[in-house]
Formats: sequence, C-alpha cells, structure tokens
Amino acid sequence: MEQKNNRQIAHSKIDHIFRDLLPVYGMAERPAQVALSHRMLDAMLDGSIALCDAGTGIGKTYAYLVAGAVFRQFRASERLADQPIVISTSSIALQDAVIHDYLPFLSRIMMEDGLLDSPLRAVLRKGKSHYVCDARLMRRLQTANLDRKNPLAKAALLSMRDHLDLDLAPHLSSYDRERICVPQTCDCGKSDCRYLRYMDVCASGRYAIHVCNHNLLLADAIHRGSGRRPILPDSCAVVADEAHKLPETARQMFGITLAAGELRALCRKLRGERFLLASETLEETAGPLLTEMAKPWSGDSAFSQFSGLLTTVEQTLAVIHRQIRRMLTAATRRELEQVLDKAKLFCLRQSDMVYYTAEDEGGGSMLCASASDLTAQLRQTLWRQDRPMVLASGTLAVGSDFRHFKAETGLLAEGRVREHTAPSPFDYRRNCLLYLPVMPPKQHTRHYYASLTRQIAALIEAAHGHALILFTSYAAMSAVKEGLEKRELSYPMFTLGRNSGHTMEQFRTSPGSILLAAGAAWEGFDFPGDCVSLLILPRLPFPIPDAVKERERTKHPTLHDFLQAVVVPEMQIKLRQGFGRAIRTERDTCVVAILDERAADGHRYAKDMMDALPEMPVAHSLEEVKAFVRAVKPEGYFLEGAA
Repeated sequence: MEQKNNRQIAHSKIDHIFRDLLPVYGMAERPAQVALSHRMLDAMLDGSIALCDAGTGIGKTYAYLVAGAVFRQFRASERLADQPIVISTSSIALQDAVIHDYLPFLSRIMMEDGLLDSPLRAVLRKGKSHYVCDARLMRRLQTANLDRKNPLAKAALLSMRDHLDLDLAPHLSSYDRERICVPQTCDCGKSDCRYLRYMDVCASGRYAIHVCNHNLLLADAIHRGSGRRPILPDSCAVVADEAHKLPETARQMFGITLAAGELRALCRKLRGERFLLASETLEETAGPLLTEMAKPWSGDSAFSQFSGLLTTVEQTLAVIHRQIRRMLTAATRRELEQVLDKAKLFCLRQSDMVYYTAEDEGGGSMLCASASDLTAQLRQTLWRQDRPMVLASGTLAVGSDFRHFKAETGLLAEGRVREHTAPSPFDYRRNCLLYLPVMPPKQHTRHYYASLTRQIAALIEAAHGHALILFTSYAAMSAVKEGLEKRELSYPMFTLGRNSGHTMEQFRTSPGSILLAAGAAWEGFDFPGDCVSLLILPRLPFPIPDAVKERERTKHPTLHDFLQAVVVPEMQIKLRQGFGRAIRTERDTCVVAILDERAADGHRYAKDMMDALPEMPVAHSLEEVKAFVRAVKPEGYFLEGAA
C-alpha cells in the first residue's frame, strides 16, 4: 500500500512541475510532454525498457530529467540504495546542455519550491584518453623542446599542469595529446594522481547524474558482461537520448577499426625510439594506403579499395614485429601488436565478420569490421542488465511502428520493452507546406544536374532565399553548387564541409542566405526562426549499399522483403531527421521541397514518403509556394539577403 502511495506521489510531482512550476518561467504546458515524462517514470518504476519516440519540439530532455529526479526521490522514500542515473547521448552539444543548462535550471526551480533540499549535481564522464596523466605530462615537459613549439601548442601543453581534461586545450597537438593522456593500462596507484582522485570523486556518490556518450555506455556494458571492472557506477536507471545512434555505435564498439592516425602514430613511436629504418619502411609501404584513407569519405567507399593496399602494410608490420619487438619499449611493442592484429584481421576477411568503411574524425576513411550479428552482442551486454532503461529519440519509430529499431538492436523478443510515441506539438498544417513538383528532375538522364539546379534556383527565388539544401552525396552537392554559382543568385551562398563551425555561424548571421550541406547536417543542426524557411531535399535519403547491407540482405527471402524491412524504414527515419531541420519552434514557418521523382504522386515511394512526414498541405506549383511564403512571412523577411 505504501509503495502504491509513493508511486502516486511521484506521478503527482511530475504534474506539479510541468503544470505549475515550469509555466511560471515562460515554458508552455505541453500535454504530450507531460504524458511522455509519466511513461518514462513508469518504465523506471517497473524496471522496463521504454522506447520513446518524441517529435520535434516535444521537450524530451526535460521529460526524462524530471522523471529521473522524481524517480530518485521515490527510491529514497522506499529506502533503496542511493544510486545515480546515467544519461548517454551521441552529441557533445547535448551533453553540455544537460549539465550546464537543463539540470541547473530544473534544480533551481525544484529547490525554490521545496521539492529538493540540495541541487542535482551532474558530471561528464569520458574515456581515459580524454584526461591527462601527471607522470606522462612531466616526462613530456622534460623531453619536449618548448622553444621550438608553436606558441599556441606550447601554451596548451603547459596549461595541462592546471587542467585535467584534455578537451579544455583545443590547441594541444595530437602528438602531445597522445603522449600525455592516461594510458589504457593505468595502475600507478599514486595518491597524488589527479586522474585517480577524480575517479574517486565520481564514484563517491556526490553526483546524481552521470552524463556520457554512447561509446562509454557500451564500453561499460562490455566490461560488465565480461566480468571486468565497470567504468560507470552502478545506476538506478539509464537514459539513452539520441538512441537512434545506438546501432551505429554498437557496430563500432563490438567490432574493430583501423584509422590512418594509428599507423602514423606507430611510425612516430618507432622513429622516437631510434628505429629509423623500420619507421621509414613502414611510412613508405603505408603511403598509398594512407593517401587513399585521407581522401574525403563519401559513404560509398568500398572496403575493396583499401584491402589490396593493406596487404603489403600487414607484411611490413609482421617483419618489423619479428625483427625488433624485443628491443621496443613495452608501450610501443603493445601498440605495434595491436595494429598488426588489426591488419591481419582485415586481410583474413573472416566469413562471420562484415567489413566496411566509415568516416574518421578527420573526414577521411577508416577500416571497420564487426560481427555479422550485433543483436546478440547487445542482448548479452546492454539489455540483460537488471536496471530500467529509457531510449529516447525523435526517430525511433515510423509513425508508431518501432519494429525496425527493435530488429536492429535485438529487442524484438525482449519482454521488458514498452513503447510510447509523443507527437510534435507544432502546427505543421498551418506553418508548413510540402512542395512536390509535377515534373521532378529525372536522375538517369544526361541533363539531370542542369534540371535539378534549375528547379532549386526557381525555389530559392520563390522563397526569397533563406534556404537549406540537404544532399545525400557530396558529388551531387558539388555539381549543384557549380550550377548555382553560374546563375549568380542574389543571395549569399555557403557550402557546409566537414569543418562546420565557421560556415554555420556565417549562415546564421547572413539573413536570407543559402546553405548547401550533406552528411551529418541531416540531424543535430538547429536553425530556429526564418533562417531556414525553405528546406530542399533533392533525393530521398535511401541508405547507401555497403557490406553491412549486403549481409542483412541475405537474411531476407526476397529483395522486396529486404526493402520493406530494412531499406524503406531507414530512408523514412533519415527523412524525418532531415525534415526536422525545417521547423524548430512553434512560430517557425517553412516550405519543404522534395525533388525526387520517386516521391512524386503515384510513384513507387510516394506513400512511404508521406507516411514518414506529419500531415501538412501539399503544393505542386511555384505560385503556391510564393503565395504561402507571402502569407506567413513579415515584410522585413523579403528585404533580407538579396543584393
């Protein structure tokens, strides 16, 4: 009876926070957000795995933070162990926002109301390589010629005497970073070690919330599943925000990757230990492979482009290992053996592994291999843990169908799964217009890019700039950019490359401008207001065929079954992610133009496309686009951007 009362009290607190406290600070009450927070709390109370598809603007971050805060109070009333909540995300921006914006604000208003006695403290957790090792730092400072270093790099290196987090020194060279970070095997046991003291504080119970990325969450799960020491503390609940990224992260974490930086780092270490011949031989042998890996990753880079070049590298590594391994320091020998083992694995091409390429941190290619069945790995590590989990994202489901995500993550047969969809509060019927041209450009024609550029230019003029154009390939983006430049449009035009920060700021601060983008720009970028009043999608974002997809294809009896079970749902989810760039607040208005002939009325994927998007009016002529823009935009909008 007491537990039932405590559950009711917990749910009543959620209603009080959302309906009484937050509106005082200008936050509108959203019934769907309140319902979402209740479902998240139910999952925590029941030990379930909640799949929560939260539409754009629903406010899912506050939903799970409120649910988590109330759940901790429920546990206290039940005299259960005081354990933190782990929140995992895929983006640094969201991690920072949770720690520095969302949680302090929520803590403050709950304390003012008497719901909390002390603030909810949060800590950002990272892997060892993000922190400085004092012993290695001192060795580096003693051996480095500081007078010959770049002034910014020198200042960054010296600053680490006062800072533990390497990410606080953006000008720290990769060479220095590699030499002063905490090594994977860290067992110095020194009482004055800042890193160990920090780990002790993290484990002390001081923090109610531990925030990390998906990689660290899965690394902790792998440690627990294999009986090794956990990385994160025992928690009372796990929240995985941006959970649609979990399968991609799992593919990396449960597999093997080889990046160009690993080969370059090994060459530097061999040279640093005076094995100049070995270093030069490896650099020469690996040169063609490194050149190929440095080229911009396009998504369709086949593994076979690299495998032949890797064979000679593997042979050179084997010779170096055989001849000088006993003369190397333990750290360099270990690194040589790790790179050699990876090269051997990639050269063997085992039948139970899937081999593919992915984009590395510098925008080039890295080689990847993963087990063909990731779902078994996830079931054995993450889902078998006896603690509640909330998986939240704006793109876990298509409509209310979670089957694709559950199949990807091994949750189809998991009895603890509960599903909840929270539709966006935005009025798309009033504030959005979907434009589908009567005669879209036909891709398999000689004049496709000329036709596509012509239609894009006409849309830009109709909407008076303020346009974001999302491409599915960098080649298409380059072709259209060239065509638009020849037309000399009267609006500033920017191209979003892989180093996006500067370009994003230029676009935001240049009213009426045009931004061409691809890759990561399909999700995570936020353009509220009139900045994006025209969103153009030249092609539906179907996944690019690769080794992973080929392996998945073999699991389905027919091509049609494979398309319906895997390819179409992935396209719909990616489409929803791109569409989410259009409207970011209740007052935003936008034209969304899809120029893919396959989405035209009566064509093969028209229904699939419409099923993925919210209901909104559809236009087929530029005159309708012009009328919509004129009706929803203020006069000042039409004066922006044009030269």
